[in-house]
Amino acid sequence: MQSFDTAAPITAGQERPELQRILETFVDAGIGSAEMRIHDDQGDWVGRAGVSELGGTAGPPADGQVWAGSVIKTFTATLVLQLVAEGRLGLDDAVAGHLPELGLDERITVRMLLRHTSGLYNYTGEPDADGTFQMGLPSGGKDWVDNRFHTYRPVELVRFALAQPARFEPGTDQSYANTNYTLALLLIEKVTGRSYAEEAQQRILGPLGMSDTVVSSTSPDLPGAHAHGYYRYQDGDEWKVVDVSRQNPSLLAGAGDLITTAGDLSTFISALLGGTLLPAPLLAEMLTPYGKLNLGLGLWVQDLGPGNGTIVHHNGGAPGGYGALMISTPDGRKTLTASLTTGDLDPAEVFPKALGGLIQAVFCTGRPEPTA
Repeated sequence: MQSFDTAAPITAGQERPELQRILETFVDAGIGSAEMRIHDDQGDWVGRAGVSELGGTAGPPADGQVWAGSVIKTFTATLVLQLVAEGRLGLDDAVAGHLPELGLDERITVRMLLRHTSGLYNYTGEPDADGTFQMGLPSGGKDWVDNRFHTYRPVELVRFALAQPARFEPGTDQSYANTNYTLALLLIEKVTGRSYAEEAQQRILGPLGMSDTVVSSTSPDLPGAHAHGYYRYQDGDEWKVVDVSRQNPSLLAGAGDLITTAGDLSTFISALLGGTLLPAPLLAEMLTPYGKLNLGLGLWVQDLGPGNGTIVHHNGGAPGGYGALMISTPDGRKTLTASLTTGDLDPAEVFPKALGGLIQAVFCTGRPEPTA
């Protein structure tokens, strides 16, 4: 595996004004604030836009922390694959063989967890037959707002999911479910005899110097400098906006309970794709797309079309107020990471289009300017 230098210089934003314009366009689409980092053949660049607090004028802090959500799934997959590399797990092991107390279907393998083919119910909710989302544990709206400081135990989340009907027979389809990655957390802890947080610190965060990243936290506080995040929800006939800078992430243990910064995400994805964290055969498995979702093992693989190549990514969002982007070419030579906050808006209304424009501008030939 290659060595990794975490001390790359940062280019001042004004020296690459086209990147600052892209970032500001992204914020103009409705995102409250953002810090974006780009690594490419011109070096390393960082820019910030937006405001730290609604109604204020101060911009977001440098290296501000966010509740980054599902980006942690790539960390979880990396830890599992490191155990595979050490011979302590097999990708085709039955998960039930390691966690017999849960009564899992014995056909579910470690590989199925990482690429979401287990068929297990997603404990935060699933669409019904007509496509209408039916919430499981409180993960949105007023239910989440009122419950956002509750502490869940990982095994509690999994048992809730196992009490619901499976979506399909193991290995016969693909459906994104947080349950898979909370099970992976339990698997890591069972095999190592240590907590997920301890394993992540020893194997990833410590060696890479990722001092602003916290995994599997149950504290409601972002420990470092951060912008405020807001959540818009409906309470009866009234729409409300609440500051959700404080929230308990244990609802998404191993699947979305990540605190980090754009800088730390840049360090992580560059190290991972550069070969620092996994041996080449397992990294290749991670980057091999599978099924209708084009998922590898903890990373999405996306073809950008003729002449534009491929990107790999795993973005994320907390249930409310915050999110993160982690996108790269498969060789790690060009990366984009970002930390985001939301303001008085529904992110689903603006985020997909804004993200598509951002990817096109940074990764596609010709770099057309995105439109809001």
